Amino acid sequence: MAEIDINIGGRVFSVSCQEGEEHFLQSAAALLDAEASVLTSQIGRIPESRMLLMSGLMLADRTAGLEEQLQDAERKLGERDALIEELNNRPAPVAEIVETVPAALSAALADLAGRAEAIADQIDEKSV
Repeated sequence: MAEIDINIGGRVFSVSCQEGEEHFLQSAAALLDAEASVLTSQIGRIPESRMLLMSGLMLADRTAGLEEQLQDAERKLGERDALIEELNNRPAPVAEIVETVPAALSAALADLAGRAEAIADQIDEKSV
């Protein structure tokens, strides 16, 4: 077991931990120290046990809020995953032929084109 000194609220504590976990313990102690520093700056010097209790409660409150946010994000992600799955399972859209030129106009244009060709043929005959 490794033993390290951590500083929380201006007080030094010797704490044991598993070998290789020192970094995690120091990170956790830094979070607790940040909360304790807020308390001591607002209240001043308070008994060690009260400082640790209040700091721990403040961290627990923050953790509970983050857990609620995480659950909300996971719920939204689940809803979006379900929507994506639903959209992926829908059949492919069927191609639809859309007539952009009305049939009457198309027939009139074909008739006009036929007349234009007939006139062009007449002009060709006269010019020969």
